[in-house]
Amino acid sequence: MPEAATRLATYADLEAVPDHLVAEIVDGMLETHPRPRPRHASAAMGLATELGPPFGRGRGGPGGWIFMVEPELHLGPQVIVPDLAGWRRERLLAEPATAFIETPPDWICEILSPSTTRIDRGPKRRIYAEAEVGHLWLLDPNEGVLEAFALTGGRWLLLGTVQRGETVGLAPFDAVPFPLDDLFPFDDPAVPPAPLPVPSPET
Repeated sequence: MPEAATRLATYADLEAVPDHLVAEIVDGMLETHPRPRPRHASAAMGLATELGPPFGRGRGGPGGWIFMVEPELHLGPQVIVPDLAGWRRERLLAEPATAFIETPPDWICEILSPSTTRIDRGPKRRIYAEAEVGHLWLLDPNEGVLEAFALTGGRWLLLGTVQRGETVGLAPFDAVPFPLDDLFPFDDPAVPPAPLPVPSPET
């Protein structure tokens, strides 16, 4: 007896996913994973804070970019939600009227976690290459490692790997380097508690 055909996920399936989960449609399959943990979320916020002023606003840098946190991308039949994405302004001249974006970004950063590493390093990398996203960063906050790739001839070329204690100066944002450690505030040395006030002697 022939096997039943696999049912492809629809946008209605995605909309039915509870709000506490991130939902995507990857190669016709509905993929869900929990919302980011604090280390993951703070790394994403830290990276957005580093890139936004110099590259988004042109404050101390070249400007010319638009950044978004967890945008919903419709790349053909794929519905993808990267952690961070950036577009050169000339490619996204007007705000989309829809809740999703069909113009592929010029840069994407995925922040790896145990629940997302398989898909981030696997099918999503392929999907981003097929959509001709120019640059892909993979940030692992648990290991303290950032990998930067550029799309070359339809394949990902590793430009460089940055580890804890090193400076990030990787394309397409190499014009304004920053310390990788700044993305991990929970790893900063604990601030010693202020000493308790000494009671004044009784008179």
